Amino acid sequence: MAVAVPATVPGQPRGATIRGRVEFPPAPPAVERRPSAGDLGDAPARGVPDRRAVVYFESAPRGAFEDRDGRATLDQRNETFVPHVLAITVGTTVDFPNNDRTYHNVFSLSRTRRFDLGRYAAGRSKSVRFDRPGIVRVFCDIHSHMNAYILVFSHRFYSVTDANGRYQIGGVPPGTYTLVAWLDGSVRDSRSVSVGPETRDLEVDFILR
Repeated sequence: MAVAVPATVPGQPRGATIRGRVEFPPAPPAVERRPSAGDLGDAPARGVPDRRAVVYFESAPRGAFEDRDGRATLDQRNETFVPHVLAITVGTTVDFPNNDRTYHNVFSLSRTRRFDLGRYAAGRSKSVRFDRPGIVRVFCDIHSHMNAYILVFSHRFYSVTDANGRYQIGGVPPGTYTLVAWLDGSVRDSRSVSVGPETRDLEVDFILR
């Protein structure tokens, strides 16, 4: 499944495309699943979170964002949030379906968006609308090993890397921007990039430490 989000702003010229690759540092040790009494020796296999970086403009061109309603999904499968990192724009409603064999209780204490969906069974789904930009850390009150990130942007100039660390941001108008690489909860690197009137493709790679 492709996860890169090319940013093409309606009403603007085609603009340039900034693309590249993010090289990750070694992953931290995986958190072991905490067994529950209800497992009875039949615990579901828990997948390792799919490690992705987010590359984005620190600030977007003037008029780059139009407030609109969107929809995205943060699934719950094998006691894991899928995807582990979700990037959206302000005004997006995120669905949290439970496609597992157990109850979940999705919540966040983040200042950007605080919520608690309560316990709900397999086959059910609940939703949250995100109206402010920022980073939202998501957890399950029942399964302490479950966690995810939702990055909420006030513009569309961002991209989540694919399985090979590649990203692409399209429709970039001329200007000088700060391009940021975020991974595992923090900004890891930033670069100043200049897009000229004749620029069509720009390659910017990151090697994160």
